[in-house]
Amino acid sequence: QGGAINPSDGEFGDTAIRHLQVGVDVLKGGGSALDTVIAVVTSAEDDPLYHAGTGARLNLKGQIEFDATIMDGATFEAGAVGGIQRVKNPIQVAKAVMDETDHVLLVGEEAETIARKMGFEEFDPELPHRREEWKDLRAKILSGEELGGFYSYWKKIRKWADTVGCCAVDRDGNFAAGTSSGGFPLKMPGRVGDVGVIGAATYALNEAGAITITGAGELVIKTCLGYQVVQNMKAGKSAQAAAEEAVKDLNARFDNPLMFLICIDKDGNMGSARNVHLTPHAHWQEGMDAPEGNFAPVLE
Repeated sequence: QGGAINPSDGEFGDTAIRHLQVGVDVLKGGGSALDTVIAVVTSAEDDPLYHAGTGARLNLKGQIEFDATIMDGATFEAGAVGGIQRVKNPIQVAKAVMDETDHVLLVGEEAETIARKMGFEEFDPELPHRREEWKDLRAKILSGEELGGFYSYWKKIRKWADTVGCCAVDRDGNFAAGTSSGGFPLKMPGRVGDVGVIGAATYALNEAGAITITGAGELVIKTCLGYQVVQNMKAGKSAQAAAEEAVKDLNARFDNPLMFLICIDKDGNMGSARNVHLTPHAHWQEGMDAPEGNFAPVLE
């Protein structure tokens, strides 16, 4: 389980362990990998310390839009939402898309309408300090402070991206992965990032493994990174080797874009790699007394 982009230790590191413990309890109770992922991501979405549910950052228009994905490696079923507003737990809406519709991805206002029909109540995730943050950042854009046009600013705000994700394998060997995010602060309205795209930030397949990713979303989409890493594990690479290879390749091709991967291979081995220290995360496997955090190697 991981989150970005915040300090790996201290309060953020402790909360990563706490959220993962929710999933550990599900697994120990006989729950499935899918149940575990949903529980962990829901717990993180409810934590205002993160930016994937309550307390998410605002887009250019001062709105909060969420992306979320879930994938069941046992059934090859998947669900996702993009640019959805006014829901408490986007990951649960994504699961409802998977369970209750014939589609994989629903976006925008109509996704919210369908969520209401499926029983998800309207919820305002905004917190006062996020509105003040938005006013300050927007003022800097309007004043031209240290900005060379919108694209230059978009690159600058990359360091504030924040996503939560989890991947798991249960005692029956079934894999699942899920990811949720409020996206880049001050993103353009309607932008759907890698978290809303199956095969980008999220992928799971029983004969291969599972992965969740946070980072420079547009690059994750263009490289189909989640699918690529899982296919490499299917071909025989260990989770650690596949994760490190992916980050090293992106570092070389795109000059160290923000990236953090956590994955599990078909043999149940965990792998992780990142190119930034600001990534609170934790892991647990059978035999461990409690989850442990801040272990992923930093590849710069």
